[in-house]
Amino acid sequence: MRSILFGTTLFTMAAAAVIGGIGAAGAATPIAMPDEGRIGLTLSHDETAALADGPVPALVAMLVPPSRMGAGLRPDTELYRDDNGGIHATLRQVILEASEHPDGTVTLYLNAPGSRGPRLVDIYQRWN
Repeated sequence: MRSILFGTTLFTMAAAAVIGGIGAAGAATPIAMPDEGRIGLTLSHDETAALADGPVPALVAMLVPPSRMGAGLRPDTELYRDDNGGIHATLRQVILEASEHPDGTVTLYLNAPGSRGPRLVDIYQRWN
């Protein structure tokens, strides 16, 4: 229970930081998937860029080890993947790569412990 409360608090703070950094023009879309044990946010391009430039990726990385994060990368990503499909990039690099595309966005998920194996945070890139 304590880890769920902590995770929800962390996610809420991150969402507030992103939305607060963008102001009224923000368009973050909340996602609730209780059957899958996760909640999330889909960010607009401006929010994605603000998140990449802000302190939130570093703060999350200080609290959530890389082994507890997952990333859904675009097939045309320039980030390094090893032969086993392992991604060797920081959270900021994943967000920054999406923000560098004119229509690039990210979706962030906070996973309930055990719902996605060991992963607590997932991030997915999107662009055309």
